[in-house]
Parts: sequence; structure tokens; C-alpha cells
Amino acid sequence: MLKVVTANEMQRIDHVTIKKYGLSGLVLMERAGLSVVEKINKLFIQDTDKRKIIVLCGGGNNGGDGFVIARLLNEQGEDVEVYLTVSARSLKGDAKINYDAAKKFGVKIYPMPKFLRSRPLNTIIVDALLGTGLSKEVRPLLSRVINKVNRMSSLVVSVDIPSGISSDTGLVMGCAVKAGQTVTFGLPKRGHLLYPGAEHTGRLFVEDIGFPGKLLESAKKGVYMFQRNDALEMLPERPDYSHKGTYGHVLLVAGSKGKTGAALMAARACLRTGAGLVTIGVPETLVNTFQSRVTEEMILPLPDRGDGTFSYSAADTIIDFMKKSGTVMAIGPGMSVDNEISRLVASLITGLEKPVVIDADGLNAIAGKTGILKKSRAPIILTPHPGEMKRLLRSKQEVEVDRIGTAVSFAKRTGTYLLLKGVPTVVATPVGGVFLNTTGNPGMATAGTGDVLTGMIAALLAQKLTAGHASILGAYLHGLAGDMAAVKKGGRSLTASDIIKAIPVALRSISD
Repeated sequence: MLKVVTANEMQRIDHVTIKKYGLSGLVLMERAGLSVVEKINKLFIQDTDKRKIIVLCGGGNNGGDGFVIARLLNEQGEDVEVYLTVSARSLKGDAKINYDAAKKFGVKIYPMPKFLRSRPLNTIIVDALLGTGLSKEVRPLLSRVINKVNRMSSLVVSVDIPSGISSDTGLVMGCAVKAGQTVTFGLPKRGHLLYPGAEHTGRLFVEDIGFPGKLLESAKKGVYMFQRNDALEMLPERPDYSHKGTYGHVLLVAGSKGKTGAALMAARACLRTGAGLVTIGVPETLVNTFQSRVTEEMILPLPDRGDGTFSYSAADTIIDFMKKSGTVMAIGPGMSVDNEISRLVASLITGLEKPVVIDADGLNAIAGKTGILKKSRAPIILTPHPGEMKRLLRSKQEVEVDRIGTAVSFAKRTGTYLLLKGVPTVVATPVGGVFLNTTGNPGMATAGTGDVLTGMIAALLAQKLTAGHASILGAYLHGLAGDMAAVKKGGRSLTASDIIKAIPVALRSISD
């Protein structure tokens, strides 16, 4: 897994590489520029292309990277123009050296006002205005430049991070470039993955420009980016000599009158993700409804109150089932919420000794009562969306302001694994580890997708993954299945059932 760093952490790596390892800033700048040029060549430039390439340069090292990019593209025969936000006299250090080199190599360099007056067509724009050190709102001239870039129908490549995005928070500092691609160096930054930075980053490429491997490994532990190769390492094996019991038995406690679909979607996703057996625990007055709609799943009638909602007395039946047969319990989809449901959920949290996944109404049932989680004798995974997270905390503070901080604080305080849905989905562990998911799309913002995720995580737990690995891999596979379904169906028409159907394709794409 790639570590995700702050601006200060990356600055330290850069400094130590130069001072301790003797790799000059000029060498790093040259390799950074070369890596961007290689990406531009691979993605955009064909033999027949005659696009003008505009490189927008600021006065710092990000601008220095831009001068290298312009020189290299100019040398390969491209039509390149550089526009500079500062006077050439104010440039210093490596940026000044590369500016001078670009001039000597014949690169056309103009002041930025000329770009603001121009109307270029059919262009590739390289954004080398601001780097990862931005800590205040962009100044007026840069705002005008950025707004012009965003209005143009150009291909935009940002160097290191889109100009105007906070490297640490992903927030827009007044205004920010909307890039189609971003090429960053060494390690990804938090701002690439946190909203709205992720939206501005586009497709992210993390390039090796020569930072020592040991130094990258020494970066502060805590936040990681989860990728396909990580998923492959975690994916449970399917031995030749195995049977359905090998892959666990999930009890899904879910459903109520009018909300049977949530339970069924979670169960089907669970089976599609590889669970050996799935039993749906349902209110006994709804047994006939469920029985007519299941095929592979089994049904466990549970005491209810005659109205299609669970009774508190269902706890004994559930605990007994888990002692004798169950491997994992998932609870919450479509349950409904009232005081009796809250008592039931609390009783199961303290009474079970096997892993539990809590979602939806299971989360709402313990809103403001999260102290009960510390009394659990088994690993617990919670999967709230931001609204459910806010209810859990009983807080007026907006969760999205600090997704990582909110998730870490809650997981450590309650001793649970927290999967906070959103852009990006954040998985936090009880010991402070944080994992950022890289899959998913806006089409997944539709009814039932959370129920699908619950079933997928429960299935991975049943196949003997740890709670941490099941949470991380579940989030990744869920988003990947959603991405594949969106390609086939389109984001606007995506349904939870489409995602379930795409789970086998997602699993196969990782393991093949």
C-alpha cells in the first residue's frame, strides 16, 4: 500500500534526499519534468497530433518543473509556449537555472497577461503554477488564470497537485484547476484523495523520481492508499479441497415490514462475495414473504411484535444461533428503529463473541450510545454514511470537514473498525491506521448500495479475513463492482442490483 503524506512530510523527504543522499534538487526537478513529459506522450501525443502545448509556470519549484517540461517537449518538436506568473528576475535557485536553460533551448516564454488575452484552441495545458505548499487563498492574478483554464476545453495535466488545492485537506483555496490528469512524485498527498481535491485531481499518477526507498518507507505511518495489487494480496483463497463450511456462515439480521429488499440485497451480495452459507434472520410474521423470494439463502424466523419488526426477545435466538452455527453476524439493513430495536442491538453487541458488521438502522439504534461498543467481546465493523456518522456522534459538526480525523477519533475511542462512506471512503482501525479507498463513482449514490457493502464485508469476514482487511477489501471491491456496473449501465441508471451482478466480474478482474 502506498503511504499518503502531508505537504510537510513530503518536504522533509525532499530535503533529506538532497542533504543526506546527495541527489541534487536539479536532478529531482529534471526527473519530475521527464516523468510528466512521458505521461503526456503516452496519453495525448500521436504522430499526427499538432496540438499547441501551453505550460503555465509559477515562481517556485513547481514552475521549475514546468520549465523542464517545456524544454523537453520543445526538443521533441512540439509547439510549446510558456506563460510565467512572475518576472524572470524574481526567480531563484533551481527554478531560475531551468528557466535559463529553457530560454537557451529556444522555448518561447511570455508574461502571464498575454495568456489571459489569448484564445488558444486545441491545446494541452500543463499546470505548473502552484505546488504542494499552498497554505492560503490564491492571489487575484492566479485566480484569473485558473478560471480561464477551467473555462477552456483543453486537456489539462497538473504537476504534483492541481493549483489551488490544499495538499493536506483537499480543500479549494479560493479557486483551483480542474485537471484531467495529475502527475505527482514519490507518494500521493492527502489532497489528491480527499473531496473536493479528488474531483480536481482527475486520474492520479504517482511517479518515482529517485527518492530513496528507505526514506519513503520512513514517512510517518498512519494513512495509506488502497490499490488493486493490495486487493490481490488480501483476496481469500479457494482451495481445491474445501466445502461450503470452509467459507463461513453469515447470519444477516435485517428487514422489517416494507423494507424486505434491504435484507435480500445484502444476502445476495454476501453470497456473490464468496460466503459459504447465508441465513437471513427476519421478523417471524414476514417469513412467508421472504421464503417466496429466496433461493440459495436460508431463513431464520425471529420473535417480532406482530407488526413485522423485531422484538427484543429475538436476542436469545440470535445469540444461540451464533454459538452453534454462525461465523459472522451482520445487522441493520431495513430493520427500522425504536427503543426496543435499540435494546436488541445493544444486547447483541455485548452478548456475541464473533465478528459483527453494523449498518443502517443498526447504527441508528445506537446513535448517541456508542459507549456500548467498548463492551463488545468481538471485532465490530461500523459502516456509516456521513449522515449516520453525525447521528452516531450526536454532533452538529459537519463530518465532511475532517473525514480522516473524525474516523480515527471514533475508531480509537470505541475500539471499533469504522468505514466512513463517501469521497473517499475512509477505513479507520482501533489503533489509528487509516486507509483511503480509490474505487467508486457518483452513480453509486442510490438506494441499497450500502446494504450491498454490508453483505460483502460480512462475506469476507466469514472467509477468515481480519476485520481490518475485510473492511478495506470490502470497500475496494464494492467500489470496483460499482465502477464496472457504471461502464455497462451508465452512472445515471445504476442500481444496487447492478452492483451485485458486477461482483463476480470485479473479483475476476483482480484475480486474473
